[in-house]
Amino acid sequence: MAVKIIVGLGNPGPKYQWTRHNAGFMVLDRLSHLAGIAISKKTFSGVCGEGNWQGERLILLKPQTFMNLSGRSAAEAIRFHKLPIEDLIVIHDDLDIPFGRVKLKQGGGHAGHNGLRSLAQELGSGDFVRVRVGIGRPVHGDVVNYVLNNFSPEEMASLPRLLDGVVDLVEMLAREGLPKTMSLYNNKDLI
Repeated sequence: MAVKIIVGLGNPGPKYQWTRHNAGFMVLDRLSHLAGIAISKKTFSGVCGEGNWQGERLILLKPQTFMNLSGRSAAEAIRFHKLPIEDLIVIHDDLDIPFGRVKLKQGGGHAGHNGLRSLAQELGSGDFVRVRVGIGRPVHGDVVNYVLNNFSPEEMASLPRLLDGVVDLVEMLAREGLPKTMSLYNNKDLI
């Protein structure tokens, strides 16, 4: 049975719970609930849960280092489990994708995302699988304030469908691999 480490990026604490930047945490919380894998063990500079779901062994990890240092947490988990970087799936928010859409890719740059920058720096490579959850870009105003603000009421109403869609995608990704999942989900509107 293959093991996958699935990292959801976000910032810890209730202040950030419903912010756009916490899309990765939100997906992981939903996956945790559906898979029955509690994310409660304090380890790897984060909180973690391990279990089997849909025939796959999953390690779910929410770094508690704040976004800009989240690479440390993922690197600790990868090294401890002696897994190749290809077995790491990172779920994160993406400004360049409209809200409700999702894209997948392996490798690439950080596009200004400090969590991805930290991951690439700590892992020595950016060649991990990314599940990019679209949050849209502000029409005007500061990007930092935008990502650190809560989703709008309209977005919140659609969020459960979006999270369920991303969980379905992650399940397929863990089971079937990137090429097949990309062909079905890449740039798909999930709401």
